[in-house]
Amino acid sequence: MDKNAVIKEYESKIKRVVITEEQIKEAVKKAGKMISDSYDGRPILLVSILKGSFIFMADLCRAITVPCEIAFMCAKSYYEGTQSSGVVKITMDLDRDISDYHVIIVEDIIDTGRTLTDIVRILKSRNPLSLRVVSLLDKPDRRLVEFKADYTLFTIPDFFVIGYGLDCAEKYRNLPYIAEFE
Repeated sequence: MDKNAVIKEYESKIKRVVITEEQIKEAVKKAGKMISDSYDGRPILLVSILKGSFIFMADLCRAITVPCEIAFMCAKSYYEGTQSSGVVKITMDLDRDISDYHVIIVEDIIDTGRTLTDIVRILKSRNPLSLRVVSLLDKPDRRLVEFKADYTLFTIPDFFVIGYGLDCAEKYRNLPYIAEFE
């Protein structure tokens, strides 16, 4: 397959833009201000759930105007498809004690709720000063376990999305917007 055919195939899977780059920037700025106002002077640890939230985490961290630290966890439930497997696997854990921090989990999307339920349970057992969840996207129609983020930037209907860190089989993370996958 030549380069143009590969690009055409790649672009053909983008059904439509759901949330624009500008809408994301504005919402991230607002979330950063909310966090800055809420935690001024208190030790904040932002925990990004890899891989999907890495772009959101970077932008959110820059939008926060008070000191904060970052850490990463990796949890996997999608593997190669577009449907959650239902099995949440922690593939990379934190490498520090979180008991002296106000922990904010930074997540890309809440779908079934299983992944975040497990991560919150694990992190609460480590006795942080407080624990909150900030999610870029929420898809409540897919919820299989009861879970609600403390702050959600966007709520979307039940369709598969890509871009701004979200992928399909590791592709499309680099899109600066969120799109529906064909």
